[in-house]
Amino acid sequence: MKLGIINSAFAQAGIDTVAGLEHIARIGFDTVDIGTEACGISAREVRRVARATEKLGLPVISLPFTALGLIDFQKPVREFHIERCKRFIDLAKAWNARNILFVLGEYVWQREVIPPAAQWQWGIESCRRLGDYAGKRQIDIALELEPFRLSLLNSIDAMVRFVDECDHPRVRANIDVSHLVLADVGPNEVQKLRGKAIHVHVSDCDGKVHGDLPPGRGVVKFGPYLQAIKELGIDGVVAVELEYPPDATKVVEWVEEAYRETDRLMQLADLRG
Repeated sequence: MKLGIINSAFAQAGIDTVAGLEHIARIGFDTVDIGTEACGISAREVRRVARATEKLGLPVISLPFTALGLIDFQKPVREFHIERCKRFIDLAKAWNARNILFVLGEYVWQREVIPPAAQWQWGIESCRRLGDYAGKRQIDIALELEPFRLSLLNSIDAMVRFVDECDHPRVRANIDVSHLVLADVGPNEVQKLRGKAIHVHVSDCDGKVHGDLPPGRGVVKFGPYLQAIKELGIDGVVAVELEYPPDATKVVEWVEEAYRETDRLMQLADLRG
């Protein structure tokens, strides 16, 4: 698998997109995932990013974002977010990316008032429609597992059930190692995603709270998870996902540290290639 990073690590520190891409290429990453907003991005910026990634030899693989409104109980809200997701699919196509990757969101009102089964079905219907649109553009959809109590997809079993019920060749799963740890999902369960996962996120955490830290800064034991991911035979990318650095002036060092440790872990697992 290739080693990539979500460029938001630099964007969060106020660094220009292209300047961040230049750092990413220099540090040694194979690919990049670009966090942006497809609604409102200018044609000039789209062209600027395309030129930069081509010049740097840095393929865009994924466009990660949140799509919480896809399971909203109000149909106009769902329709708006379907159209918004279509913009991301179009943008992914413009950048020759492989997939869009989004978070579906959470059950509202503690799973009361609105039947949880209804929100689940709205998610299925929305993803099927988006899968059809993405299929025409040769783009995949990767769904994020979130380790929060009310998240729609908060366990591997929930992810497997959703992907199976959606039953669309373009709708697949993302594996986030720290999210699995926070959801108390062991590496032995990763095999349930065989044939269903297309992308991977790597970050560390303290085992209690969502953190997105460089590997080695928390408690995650990556070896067994990376071995389990290797056994899935995914033709994809391991993308480092970082939250805000403690010191924005040292974001480059923050990313370099994450690169070194993730590369080391992938090499130990014979996963990078």
